[in-house]
Amino acid sequence: MRFFYFYQAIKYFIMIISDLYKLYLQYPSITTDTRNLTVNSIFFALKGANFNGNEFAQTALNKGCAFAVVDEKKFAADKNIILVDNVLATLQDLARIHRTHLSIPVIGITGTNGKTTTKELLGAVLAKKYNIHYTKGNLNNHIGVPLTILSITNKTEIAIIEMGANHPGEIKFLCEIAQPNFGLITNIGKAHLEGFGSMEGVIKTKSELYDHLKLNNGKIFANSDNIILTRLIGNRDYITYGRSAGAQCKAENISSNPFLEVTVSLNEMPTQTVAITTDKNIRIKSNLIGEYNCENLLAAVCAGYYFNVDAQKIKEAVEKYAPDNNRSQLLKTKHNTIFMDAYNANPTSMAASIENFLTMDATEKTFILGDMLELGEFSDEEHIGIINLLKKKNCSSVYLIGKSFVKAAENSGFKTFDQIDQFCEWIREHPIKSSSILIKGSRGIRVEKALAFL
Repeated sequence: MRFFYFYQAIKYFIMIISDLYKLYLQYPSITTDTRNLTVNSIFFALKGANFNGNEFAQTALNKGCAFAVVDEKKFAADKNIILVDNVLATLQDLARIHRTHLSIPVIGITGTNGKTTTKELLGAVLAKKYNIHYTKGNLNNHIGVPLTILSITNKTEIAIIEMGANHPGEIKFLCEIAQPNFGLITNIGKAHLEGFGSMEGVIKTKSELYDHLKLNNGKIFANSDNIILTRLIGNRDYITYGRSAGAQCKAENISSNPFLEVTVSLNEMPTQTVAITTDKNIRIKSNLIGEYNCENLLAAVCAGYYFNVDAQKIKEAVEKYAPDNNRSQLLKTKHNTIFMDAYNANPTSMAASIENFLTMDATEKTFILGDMLELGEFSDEEHIGIINLLKKKNCSSVYLIGKSFVKAAENSGFKTFDQIDQFCEWIREHPIKSSSILIKGSRGIRVEKALAFL
């Protein structure tokens, strides 16, 4: 008898999701925020730490939503409000169903650093030939990925799905929703160690994208110079980019002072989709700051070339792309030149930014660095590591913001501040002028606020 009722419950569940998907096909726009909803969309009443979307279901209908999905019975008082067990799980299940109806290439992108830059570059390249759809902003989590999948239409020819994680198993879960048949890991470094528990945890979680592609006969794009990535791929064939001989997209003559320039040699791909072009070597002059962006650029070039985008079109797309949102931006103020890389920070990206900044031609260099968050028990060790790097490189004009840096920089001689507002007050009284300034830190520290005083 238990089995009978369990079977009936599963049957009922499938029927509900199936009916909801039919409804979605009639109203193929999903919204989760009544402040910027689309008329005739379906509102999903998600919950957060400080809000309960169920409370806004009726408001969504009043503003023009066709239906609302809730998981609290007391808010299901309208015939156009659908009651489910769990709104988030239903959203994810709906995305899974929609993905099964898509027969297009879906490219999954994850990695410690460079995910968003690579996604944006690849989107620009593929848009030269295809109708594409890709993750907007940083909607790369258990909510953003389903929303991205559900916004793919029958006009989309290629989709690019960015996948982020800060705990074990998250990439596997997102792959189960997005079902990528192509993929790349930008790199694997020290980030979110508090959630992953160790560097080994980071490696295991990021490699879940490779695991999915291997199980489903998908194709991998990878940096052949990256020992961690090549070890994870094993003896499986993959499409290569990098600086080493034999890479199918090979970088040569790299410079970055301040903008990244590189010559890319395009070699034969192991497929029949190679672009028909006479250009086997293209010189790309990008708007990206830092040699560390070379691997992101190469990944986009490689995948674009694989999908038959002409080499000159690839060059045009990459050269036109300009980073924003505090990612690898060069900004000129009245008094200073700012190298803004404050979207986020971890030990790997912080060290890379510092090393790259030191190679820039500038008479006076200033470092404004904020704490690297979510490092857990590794925080002291990693912040001390950055302090030691700055001392080793004889950096003198250094300002450190955040309690972790304050603790790590004791007796270092560097000026420290508990919070960004304290630094802003200090710099108002002690202005910095005629300097090149690197601004880098985790989003939670908000080091970008210093820009107004520079």
